[in-house]
Amino acid sequence: MTQDSEHRHDMRLTTAAQLERARARTTVLTDAVDDADLIRQHSPLMSPLVWDLAHVGNQEELWLVRDVGGREPLRQDIDKLYDAFRHPRRDRPALPLLGPAEARAYVHEVRDKALDVLDRVRLDERRLVADGFAFGMIVQHEQQHDETMLATHQLRNGPAVLHAPAPPQTRVPVTGEVLVPGGPFTMGTDTEAWALDNERPAHTVDVAAFAIDAAPVTNSRYAEFIADGGYDDPRWWSERGWTHRQKAGLDAPLHWHRDGDGWAYTRFGRTEPVIGDEPVVHVCFFEAQAYAAWAGKRLPTEAEWEKAARFDPATGRSRRYPWGDDDPTPRHANLGQRHLAPAPVGAYPDGASPLGVHQLIGDVWEWVDSGFHGYPGFTVFPYAEYSQVFFGGDYRMLRGGSFGTDAAACRGTFRNWDHPIRRQIFSGFRCARDVTPDAL
Repeated sequence: MTQDSEHRHDMRLTTAAQLERARARTTVLTDAVDDADLIRQHSPLMSPLVWDLAHVGNQEELWLVRDVGGREPLRQDIDKLYDAFRHPRRDRPALPLLGPAEARAYVHEVRDKALDVLDRVRLDERRLVADGFAFGMIVQHEQQHDETMLATHQLRNGPAVLHAPAPPQTRVPVTGEVLVPGGPFTMGTDTEAWALDNERPAHTVDVAAFAIDAAPVTNSRYAEFIADGGYDDPRWWSERGWTHRQKAGLDAPLHWHRDGDGWAYTRFGRTEPVIGDEPVVHVCFFEAQAYAAWAGKRLPTEAEWEKAARFDPATGRSRRYPWGDDDPTPRHANLGQRHLAPAPVGAYPDGASPLGVHQLIGDVWEWVDSGFHGYPGFTVFPYAEYSQVFFGGDYRMLRGGSFGTDAAACRGTFRNWDHPIRRQIFSGFRCARDVTPDAL
């Protein structure tokens, strides 16, 4: 076997393993509940779990079986049912969806054909399949829907059905801020094989010096904001944020409840006291923005966040991850639904950036104060509906992934976005601030 053919063989094995790992997670999330729960809509913000299940199969059929493989359609009649742009989530329960057994049989048949395509297709014949991109796109798509289904589980009522060990405990104390030096750095990527179009191309951004929190804002710090009347004082809120806070009746993060003099939260069917040193989760952009103002700071921009996460001052280059170029391991970050909660601050010292910023990857998605746009030189690939149609909308960016994000769909360049009122997602934040010349 030549070196080139050995590389292609290894790529096929790795890609097949990633596909199967994503499917194993989908199976856990859908087999954990009965059929009644699968077809039920647990929140108008979310699809029934059975819709997500068949949707991941339909996307796999569209891209891998029909496009890459050139095979005949399996179920062309259901394409419109599982078109996310055609049907808002709140309307999906009324559709004639595949039932649980039919959906499971469908995704199984699609996967068999997709793996056969992977065995036969040349992975260098066109851009869509170069380095296994189309297969990687489907891996990431399924893992993203797995995180969405995990969020649906968080919104369902009833006893706990998902189980995982507790995250690791704090290993090092992490407090205060880190100074990020001003100057240019490389944002985005040209080299990450499975990077999506909105992460491309790599380009130079000049960022002024700033300070950023060494760790995400914790529950205990956020509770201080609540105790100080933060939700009742319009000084800390933007005009839009204050209007939303009043309309939605916000007074604490989603899933928090008063527990005597403290707080408890319900997470995946279990109610327990809020853990003070965990990153706060289930807050919207407006809540994060108000806390930052109360703390005398602000939210970082997207470029600031990425510079803090990737810039190596010793070499001037941008790393794939804060810790370097190696793929994440359980030493580095809380990813992949390995745990069902954020880890306390200081639990992953091996995942810190060269500047000493911790837990930028995993635990909680971090709101940043930037809208969604394409980078200079952006080109659509392979379809406009993944990124371009969202550019310029009412979105704020989220970076870094959460405990529910798989490593296949999380890297230092990965970009997520959502409406600023959303908080059913696993979202938290850290603060930043400008620095004065004398601080430098």
